[in-house]
Amino acid sequence: MFTGIIEETGVIRAVRRGGHSSVLSIGAAAILSGLRVGDSVAVNGVCLTAASRDEEGFTADVMHETLDRSSLGMLVPGNPVNLERAMAAGGRFGGHIVSGHIDGTGTIAALRQDGNAVWYTVQTAPSVLCYVVEKGSIAIDGISLTVASVEADRFSVSVIPHTAAVTILGQKRLGDAVNLETDVIGKYVEKLLRFREETSPGGRITLDFLTRNGF
Repeated sequence: MFTGIIEETGVIRAVRRGGHSSVLSIGAAAILSGLRVGDSVAVNGVCLTAASRDEEGFTADVMHETLDRSSLGMLVPGNPVNLERAMAAGGRFGGHIVSGHIDGTGTIAALRQDGNAVWYTVQTAPSVLCYVVEKGSIAIDGISLTVASVEADRFSVSVIPHTAAVTILGQKRLGDAVNLETDVIGKYVEKLLRFREETSPGGRITLDFLTRNGF
């Protein structure tokens, strides 16, 4: 599990592409402290496993499903990436619950300066947007942010200068793709409600429903 608080920005050293997968070589510094082969690292919000490491970075395999769901397939050598190690059990929970399992991608549709902050408007698919709630949490390229507004096909966040400076978000331009992970709690609630509707007529908890489900 991650928190959406980026530890550092790394850089893509090399990309080795296969038929349906890739191997990323990522240059890093701060996150290498204590990083072992097999540890989880969120790269632009995508949970990857460190397959090897050296004094200047690590490598990670990216499978077909991840390439389909995220923007990692667009990375080329020299691209900066957001990096966060998995949260330690005794660590400070500074963001929100981030699994590193991307729901889909979005596109930067608008940028607007607002005092010392910048509003980013992200256009995305209905399958992602249905879980985006105003004043709720969302991870954009692994960054824990608060949703400021939601429209029919897009949502907006307001980003403070510090976040823009220490993550790759400050380098994003109109039309750029971003990885999106919505709040996991909403997805679990929907799943439970759908189960209740499918298994109990009208969504009611009845004696027959409880009996059929082992109660």
